[in-house]
Amino acid sequence: MSDVKEQVRRYIDDNFIMGSGSAQFSDADSLLDLHIVDSTGILELILFLEECFGIQVEDAEMVPENLDSLEAIAAYVGRKRQAQLAA
Repeated sequence: MSDVKEQVRRYIDDNFIMGSGSAQFSDADSLLDLHIVDSTGILELILFLEECFGIQVEDAEMVPENLDSLEAIAAYVGRKRQAQLAA
């Protein structure tokens, strides 16, 4: 799961923080509350997750519980991958 966190952190740094390193955040910090991503950014992040990890994010899954922190994203991607293996 830490690999997922690292890849997503790198994507956020490159695409939203622009590599400035000025926005430090922990794995549990809310990306929305810290204004690192906005609603449009969440959509971009979803596209990244789908392309990078081969998952399909359903409309009902586009909730903060799944996408608002690196920990939540890693857990969500893990669940989606597990479900794909079980199918």
